Amino acid sequence: MFLTSDPESAPTSLLHNLKHNKILHEKNVVLTVSTGDTPRVSDKDRVHVEQLSPRFIRVSMKFGYMETPNVPRGLAIARKHGWVFDIMSTSFFVSRRSIKVAAQSGMPIWQDQLFIALARNAYDATSYFQIPTGRVVEVGTQVSV
Repeated sequence: MFLTSDPESAPTSLLHNLKHNKILHEKNVVLTVSTGDTPRVSDKDRVHVEQLSPRFIRVSMKFGYMETPNVPRGLAIARKHGWVFDIMSTSFFVSRRSIKVAAQSGMPIWQDQLFIALARNAYDATSYFQIPTGRVVEVGTQVSV
């Protein structure tokens, strides 16, 4: 499963996996988790599974703004709706960005450093979405600001 915030484009982790490992898995899932406008989302509206091709599936999960996103719980709901998969043989690919100060950033250096410190202290996706840590593969990129 490749986590992404934009379900319409290829996940960065998928592109890096293709670039560095030169493989495409037999089954690929593009997973997007979003927050709804309501405090809670019912289980029947929580997960949407769409077959894109024989090798690609798009899964969208929605949680209410008062709920803590829980990907394993969402996957259990998807299983109840008939999607068949084995969680113990599933890997979650997550992109991690490392932010660096660019030579010509255009902002004062203290603003660059403050932004980088805040980004570094942000909650990581694995913990936030409650994904089992033993099933996660993090693919990193460097971004200059």
